[in-house]
Amino acid sequence: MFSLGHAGFMAIGAYVCAIFLLSPEQKEMMWILEPIAEPLKNLQLSFFFSVVISGLSAAIIGLLIAFPVLRLGGDYLGIATLGFAEIIRVLIINATPFTNGSLGIKGIPQCATLWWNYGWLAFTIIFIILLLQSNTGNVLRAIRDDEIAAKTMGVNAFFYRCFSFTIGAFFAGVGGALTAALISTIDPKMFNFILTFNILMIVVAGGLGSITGSVISSIIITIMLESLRIVENPLNLGFIYIPGIPGLRMVIFSLILLVIILYWRKGLLGQREFSWNWICNFLMRRSLFNNENERKP
Repeated sequence: MFSLGHAGFMAIGAYVCAIFLLSPEQKEMMWILEPIAEPLKNLQLSFFFSVVISGLSAAIIGLLIAFPVLRLGGDYLGIATLGFAEIIRVLIINATPFTNGSLGIKGIPQCATLWWNYGWLAFTIIFIILLLQSNTGNVLRAIRDDEIAAKTMGVNAFFYRCFSFTIGAFFAGVGGALTAALISTIDPKMFNFILTFNILMIVVAGGLGSITGSVISSIIITIMLESLRIVENPLNLGFIYIPGIPGLRMVIFSLILLVIILYWRKGLLGQREFSWNWICNFLMRRSLFNNENERKP
């Protein structure tokens, strides 16, 4: 499925987590345009439960969106999910009693330590691996490879598409919650199409069928995104002054994504995964290759 709506689900997770983490006193001080909705004013939960509820909230919204959207396919599905992500962002801007509107939320407790982030990363990877190794994973792969053939065999393709879409929305909501608790400030501008583009670029560069590839590409692309901030700053060479060009690094990454799609469609790993067997076989082949080179005169 070609979904472009994950920025919207991350926004839901981020705002739900922020509201549950803030104390009643902080909420009263921060909601200056309109008072916060009364049911939310005194709600405050621990970080773990806030993240879980954030993921579940995004999953529920994802399930509601899935029913009308997943009857589409291909490019139409991508456009529809992108539209819903933008609708979510606009609703966040206008629902001031719940989200503080365009002012965003500041002073969120920074509970997302390194251990929490890596713990959720490990849980996500283990969950996806176990899911793919189960019968449900086999059905999802069958639908991905040939949906018509899967339907012919009696598979309820729509049900499994809704299931996978909801799971994706849950983990996007968790990611948004961790982001909010890491940077302590969120606003609707953060969850625009550029965030969706970054996620899409990571998945395509890593390989559409590889969990390991997505992890590796997320590390590489995040480092590159931060390193390339220098190209947006003004440059004074003494004899010439080059003004900064905002957004230039995204132009560079757009070109990189275009090259990957045109000439390297499988990405870094394609559908391959790192495993102990793969590593052992690679080391054995490397050792045999070195031994053969040593024997040559």
